[in-house]
Amino acid sequence: MTRSSLKLQVLTAIVAVLFVSLQTGIAQNKAGKIDVLMKQVYENGQFNGSVLVAENGKVLFKKGYGMANMEWDIPNTPDTKFRLGSITKQFTAMLILQLVQQGKLKLDGKITDYLPDYPRKTGDKITIHHLLTHTSGIPGYTEFPGFFQNMSRNPSTPTDFVKQFADSTLLFEPGTRWSYSNSAYFLLGVIIEKLTGESYEQALQKNILDPLGMNNTGYDHYSTVLEKRAAGYEQNPFGTMNAAYLDMSLPYSAGSLYSTVEDLYIWDQALYNDKLLSPDLKAVMFRSHFRANPAFHYAYGWMVATLPVSETDSAAVIQHGGGINGFNTLICRFPNERNLVVLLNNTGGAPLVPINNAITGILYGMPYDLPKRSLAQAFVKDLIKDGEAKARERFSDLKQNQSGSYLLSEREMTGVGYQLMGMGKLKEAIVVLKLNAEEFPQSSNVYDSLGEVYMNDGNTELAIKNYEISVKMDPTNINGMEMLKKLKKR
Repeated sequence: MTRSSLKLQVLTAIVAVLFVSLQTGIAQNKAGKIDVLMKQVYENGQFNGSVLVAENGKVLFKKGYGMANMEWDIPNTPDTKFRLGSITKQFTAMLILQLVQQGKLKLDGKITDYLPDYPRKTGDKITIHHLLTHTSGIPGYTEFPGFFQNMSRNPSTPTDFVKQFADSTLLFEPGTRWSYSNSAYFLLGVIIEKLTGESYEQALQKNILDPLGMNNTGYDHYSTVLEKRAAGYEQNPFGTMNAAYLDMSLPYSAGSLYSTVEDLYIWDQALYNDKLLSPDLKAVMFRSHFRANPAFHYAYGWMVATLPVSETDSAAVIQHGGGINGFNTLICRFPNERNLVVLLNNTGGAPLVPINNAITGILYGMPYDLPKRSLAQAFVKDLIKDGEAKARERFSDLKQNQSGSYLLSEREMTGVGYQLMGMGKLKEAIVVLKLNAEEFPQSSNVYDSLGEVYMNDGNTELAIKNYEISVKMDPTNINGMEMLKKLKKR
């Protein structure tokens, strides 16, 4: 070997080492920034859970924040098990597409092709595709009047529970509109059981979890002693409380799974190969099937969108969130770059989308903002402490300060109003929900909520007035129509 060739090899090796060192330094810098971000949102009371971030298919960062069990001061870790809520739906969609692959089911097949006892009036025209894309028109059972108060604690078999919504009037003709429906994904679970001869849980274990080695994922049974399971909590104006009990037979194939951030990384990686599903059917799974709103399209168990990652470029995003008593969750995949963000929270109502956006900014070297604090929570605390007049004054000041760290959300205002209602503080709930209607007068939901609190307070006249406004704005508001029938009979 000549001296010049040896010198070239040495220089090449040095450059390679420097490149690896540079890449390692960049990754460590990103991981450090993510940790700083997550510590800040944890200290702000905006996150309590576990996070995993992957870049180019490799885990960049994983860590737990806060407590998995607050009574015993047991911390969250990357292997803490959280209830997933609606992230379950993507697993249900996978099982359905596996049945398509096996020739046991067709996407254009009707409900009654597989469940002959289902009411033919609607079952003859609703397809599997409609169920998968939330375009069936079947009302979601979790939106039924009194579901959480009167039904959510009672166990049921899947076939029996289907009767709760099978005869419901459709919100629209199948395929013409989009409306998120847990009922649709519950039906898919029943169809899976019918075609496999196994329980939904058995089919899931056999066809997805065992093949992938997802040993820390499963169907969450309340009675099971499950190692490292996080307890669910809710935050209210007076602090943190244990989440309300929910019988897990009811979320079923629409929301009853638990998992860890590490197992969801395994799931993410499996979606890049053909172990579970053929490339053609995977393409169908992730295709944009229906424009749900200006922000995203709905695929099969996934939302499909784009996020800006530079001043000129956007990245394709496949994601889905979940919410269930005491928990909210988010999995966000960037398939072109093989990047991943998983956020699992066990205090309910965390601002996971803004947190995900900030992490995305770090991944792609873009400026990012810390998630803003809840103006709804701030208003309620001031209301309880200082009364309505002073609370409204401070609310106005915080709202006008556009550069401040507070954000007004209709959903959060509704949430704290219902928290107050559930605690029997109806007068305070009325103040909050009235303000919500003032701030979001174009939303039918704010009037529906205001009607409910007036009804609970015994003010039938104002309850009817607000329910009528809500139904006029949204003729598909079944809850409002049912409440008006009851109130007008009094």
